[in-house]
Amino acid sequence: MRAARYYGKEDIRIENIDDDACGDGQVRVAPSYVGICGTDLHEYLGGPTFAPVSPHPITGDTIPITLGHEFSGVVKEVGNGVDGLKVGQHVVVQPTIYCSSCGACTAGVENVCYKGGFIGLSGGGGGLSDSVVVPGTSILKLPENVPLDVGALVEPLSVAWHAISASPLTEDSTVLVLGGGPIGLAVVQCLVALKTRKIIMSEISKSRQRFAKEFGAHHVIDPKTYDLVAISKELSGSDGPDIVFDCAGVPASLTTACQAVKARGTVVNIAIWEKEVPFQPNMLVFREAKYTAVLGYQRKDFQAVIDHLADGSLKPEKMITSKIQLENLVEGGIKALINDKESHVKILVEVGGE
Repeated sequence: MRAARYYGKEDIRIENIDDDACGDGQVRVAPSYVGICGTDLHEYLGGPTFAPVSPHPITGDTIPITLGHEFSGVVKEVGNGVDGLKVGQHVVVQPTIYCSSCGACTAGVENVCYKGGFIGLSGGGGGLSDSVVVPGTSILKLPENVPLDVGALVEPLSVAWHAISASPLTEDSTVLVLGGGPIGLAVVQCLVALKTRKIIMSEISKSRQRFAKEFGAHHVIDPKTYDLVAISKELSGSDGPDIVFDCAGVPASLTTACQAVKARGTVVNIAIWEKEVPFQPNMLVFREAKYTAVLGYQRKDFQAVIDHLADGSLKPEKMITSKIQLENLVEGGIKALINDKESHVKILVEVGGE
């Protein structure tokens, strides 16, 4: 079968490899659409980071590994012991890899398993292939009214849903979202689905400002042009937003989040940080504000997103700005996202499972 294999920095090859066997408790999926994630770009430009250079403690794999962790597909084979699934069903895969035995897993937060990882980044196959075998527990069914291309957006939307679920959001909240990349735009859409009263987006890119407005942000501000802290306080009608979601992950966004949030408000960090940054805790101390961090998602987040897609309260189709073939992954996908951010939010690779 075809597979996009990651060998290291700026080295991804489309190769033919053997199919994995489908064992007890497992399901074979033919991927249909696969989203290219910012993490994939980081691996390409500067990795390996998530991709294991020594045997992964759960998958046992090392690079080269097959990429692709945001994907939908069609069930092709169901192993013994898997109930409720049948060949031909349209599904999405929650790519979380976890050990089930560490302190995090036994506490019910398997998304931060101490040995964990992700299908498509840590071994265990990946969506950028003609076939992938995954645990049956990783499979969620797509409703009939949710197409497979939209199904590939469930994973990034679940990142946003998980972050919002970790915050004290109410319908009356005023929320500031820092960064209008795919996750920031996903946060806006989830906030809209939850009927949030006021959503403020901070974004430099003109095209992503436009996307933020289309997806329902009530106010979109260019932080290079305006005093974001002052304006967000003015728009909140109080001493600042109730919640700030930092999806940018740069020193300026950390400072802005802590300076903008209201007294006893909450800053939620979604971003993955590449380097250490200076931080003055008094920005939070003097407000008695909270700073919380989130990672990935849990099954309940995937299911919530699927339910809101099914009832029409989430409508993320416009996030898809291009569809390409697997053979064009590097030039038409990864390099396009690196070099032409103005034109793209989410590029999907059409692998072909139907």
